[in-house]
Amino acid sequence: MAQQHHEMTGTGTAAEATGEALAVHLQDQATEFLRSLRLHRESTTDAQGAEESLEAARALRRAARRIGAALHTFRPLLDPQWSAALRPELAWLSGTLAQEHAHATRLTRLLDALHRLSGPPSVPSPTPPLEAATTAVGRRSAGRNGGWAQHHLPGADDPGGTTRTLTVGAAKAAALLERQLTLARTRAHSTALQALGSSRFHAVADSIALLASEVPFSGAQHGLEQLAATAEADLAEAVEALPLGRAGHPYNAEALAHGLHAAESAPDAQDAPWLKVRSLLRLYRYAQEVVEGPASLEPRLRDASHALNVHREAAAAATAAAQAARTPRIAPATAYALGVLHADQRHEVEAARFAFQRAWQHETVSTA
Repeated sequence: MAQQHHEMTGTGTAAEATGEALAVHLQDQATEFLRSLRLHRESTTDAQGAEESLEAARALRRAARRIGAALHTFRPLLDPQWSAALRPELAWLSGTLAQEHAHATRLTRLLDALHRLSGPPSVPSPTPPLEAATTAVGRRSAGRNGGWAQHHLPGADDPGGTTRTLTVGAAKAAALLERQLTLARTRAHSTALQALGSSRFHAVADSIALLASEVPFSGAQHGLEQLAATAEADLAEAVEALPLGRAGHPYNAEALAHGLHAAESAPDAQDAPWLKVRSLLRLYRYAQEVVEGPASLEPRLRDASHALNVHREAAAAATAAAQAARTPRIAPATAYALGVLHADQRHEVEAARFAFQRAWQHETVSTA
């Protein structure tokens, strides 16, 4: 690995300030990475230690994301071979550590949505005596004619039937989702532990330890503001490709139809551009942290980022509900509840797009 010493020579005050600001940011994040790794290794196996371990893993992932984003945005200033080798390793580490938390958050989101959709169990209203007598006569007549009593099933003629069907299926749907996503979370936890003990991770940790003491610069002369402006331009170009006009409507039936496609088409054609914008917005946010400090992010950009985070979580939750509905031999009521849950999460996707559209266009008008 090529290592170049960062020497503050007489190349100009601007160049020195550029190198110093980037070096401070990278070294701070590298120090946070190493501190979180130490806390993760020192955590105990009891309940408090498990929570400390999860928090340390999240801090480790945050530091890895920010280092990787800086290597991407400010790559002309850094040693090309070093940054090209380290950047994909940080992406691998961040993605691996994110899975356990993602499955836990997804399960909570789906269970909360099921509880909201099904509502409290309804108490059947008392049957009037005349109606009860008529029903009893009908059942006896059916028994004489066909040998079977014809039970009344909730349907279109029963306004409360749909709610009762959803309530019945919601419990089994919740159990199915909890079983599937808990298993996925357990596997993700095991994968994360294996990754943190692998030689691949130790190589990444060694590189971060070197970064904490020395930043390998390339010697090129570029301003941080110029490179951050490039990240902003990439973000603006990606946003221009979004259907913001369609997202301006709270309900988008076309997007819901796309969301009903088979799992093989996920992420569907409408989700992919939004996920790309989310990644570019995060790169721009991290670039702004380097240039102007962590507290410099505008509230409108923070709102837009939050909307895109909700968009991704809802889209992933909808996919999980659709996959659970494809489980063989589940009851019709369970499949119905999962279908309603899937549609609800796709509506959450549309609501998040609507929120992003409002936040982004508000920002554009304010800065024009």
